[in-house]
Formats: sequence, structure tokens, C-alpha cells
Amino acid sequence: MSIKKFIYKLFSIKVVHAHCDVPCGIYDPISAKIAAQTVLKMAIRMEAVELPPKDISTPNSMARYIAVKEEHAQIVKNELNILWSDYFKPEHLEKYPDLHTHFWNAMKAASKVRQEINKAAAEDLLASVKEISKIFWDTKGVKTVENDSHQTGGGSLIYTA
Repeated sequence: MSIKKFIYKLFSIKVVHAHCDVPCGIYDPISAKIAAQTVLKMAIRMEAVELPPKDISTPNSMARYIAVKEEHAQIVKNELNILWSDYFKPEHLEKYPDLHTHFWNAMKAASKVRQEINKAAAEDLLASVKEISKIFWDTKGVKTVENDSHQTGGGSLIYTA
């Protein structure tokens, strides 16, 4: 092989096709699930706070609960946006025509839990993330099971089988 052909081959650009920003196999809804669980735990703790506070540390604790709730609601949104924009493909929409609705509901629930102290909205958020998780794993052909979360907020989560 001539030097010219070698250099051309070494530096030639090849067209490749991919449906995501990075190699497949790194996507997982687990971060969104953990963040949604955290939001629910914070909502439960905030709803349990007695007003007026009997303990001098209560306002500080409440401020921390709010900060954690806000941060984790945003994590849910960020993680779901990554799945939505980078992982899911048109063929997934064909199989799951309500996929848009699941993401819409999750994003709206994440916004609602940021706006107020609302355990029901936090439960809706976790339920939406669970539905997206089921769909995600099904698109990968992975069986899932729903088991008790063993968390303060109760409920169940989707686990790979």
C-alpha cells in the first residue's frame, strides 16, 4: 500500500449511523427512579412537620427538605430528558403510542412537586417514572418485576428480572 493510500485510509471520514449521542447500553432510568423516590421522601417529611415548630431546628430542616426536593425533581427532569431525546426512537413510539403522554405527565408532575408540598404529586411523579421504566426495559427485551421499594414513602419499584 502506498503512503498516499495509507494516509487517505487513516484519515478518511466514514459515515456511521446511530440513534443516540453515545454508544448504546449506558442508558438506564435508575437515576430518575432514585430521584423520584427522594422527592416523595421529602414530601412525606415536610407534610409531617408540625406548625408552628416546637423545635428550633425545624426551620433549618424544612429548608433542607425543600432544597433536596427541588434538586431531585430537577434530576428527574434531566434524566428523563436524556432518555427521551437520546434513547427512544420512532419504532418505540409505534409500539407505545402513549409514550409522549408518559413523559408529559412525568415532567408536569416534576414541576408540580417543585411548586408545592404535595405527597400526591410526588406519588404521581414516581408512578410516571415507573411506567417509563417499564417501557424502557421492554424496548431492550429485558423482563422486569415490580417489588416493594422498602423505602420510607412505601410503594413499589420496577426492577430488572
